[in-house]
Amino acid sequence: MYTVFTYLFSLIVIVISVLVTLHFKYELERMFREDKEVVAFHICNVIIVLMTAFIVHRVTTIYIFGNEFNWLLQIFILLFMILPIYFIGHIYYKKYRFNNRKYDISENGKVLIINEKYLRKR
Repeated sequence: MYTVFTYLFSLIVIVISVLVTLHFKYELERMFREDKEVVAFHICNVIIVLMTAFIVHRVTTIYIFGNEFNWLLQIFILLFMILPIYFIGHIYYKKYRFNNRKYDISENGKVLIINEKYLRKR
């Protein structure tokens, strides 16, 4: 029963961490004016989420429930939990950003269309 609570708490932390790291990834790409997605940002995000989930899992296992902790096995289990959540979160966040963009630009940098949804919010 303690294992279920530990993995459930880790899952909640993973979902929150994925959303936060994806937001920072897109902001960094915008800040560096990258047109294409940078693979290094994805790798760093997965490592950051893995570290966060590993720390939460370790703290809840050892200090709260007082059970043993096999670190190598837990890294692989958490990694297999993180990868599908990160992939699905990336797709949905990309779709969200596309639907809520302010405007479309052409290749020469001119504004083509201002998004009506953005104007209604203002």
